[in-house]
Amino acid sequence: MKLLIIAPCLLSPFYVYRGPKEKEFKTAEGLRELLAELGDEWQVLAYPCPEYELIGWPRPPMSREVYMHLGMVEKAKTIADFIGRVLTEEKPEKVVFLGVKGSPTCGVFHTTKSNPDDFDFKAMQEFFYLSKGERLERSKEVMEKAGFKLVPGEGILFEVLKARFPEAVYLEFDKDDIERSVERVKEALRN
Repeated sequence: MKLLIIAPCLLSPFYVYRGPKEKEFKTAEGLRELLAELGDEWQVLAYPCPEYELIGWPRPPMSREVYMHLGMVEKAKTIADFIGRVLTEEKPEKVVFLGVKGSPTCGVFHTTKSNPDDFDFKAMQEFFYLSKGERLERSKEVMEKAGFKLVPGEGILFEVLKARFPEAVYLEFDKDDIERSVERVKEALRN
């Protein structure tokens, strides 16, 4: 058996902090088509969304630093323990992790950075009451005010995963370049 371990928002876009936009639906569609082509030797594990587990949904956009401030490291370790148990029990011959470019938790090579002192923490409660359209608009404001930047580095969960499972293959899905991202995943699963 080979195992693809995937960020849940890539398959089910409803986990995305503000709710899905068109690129999330297209990402899920492209990956579902790819998974339908896989043979019996591949299994898929979509782990629990660390951001949903910690904050719930909907939630405002938050950087790696804000999630660190809120205690995400412990949640990430719990999810890594779950994945580790699956790997220990199932003993797959190949493991591929698929994360999300720019995610504060599931970024593989790129994450988001901001100063947590500039984050509007009351937005966490506010987002629960906003409609989808309002959340989309408010997300832009929150990111701008907090000075979000895409930077090289791992999200919190993937930092833990890479330390625990260094022999695995790590891929990053770019929702702004869906076609090329799907091709990179196909290539990695074929090799």
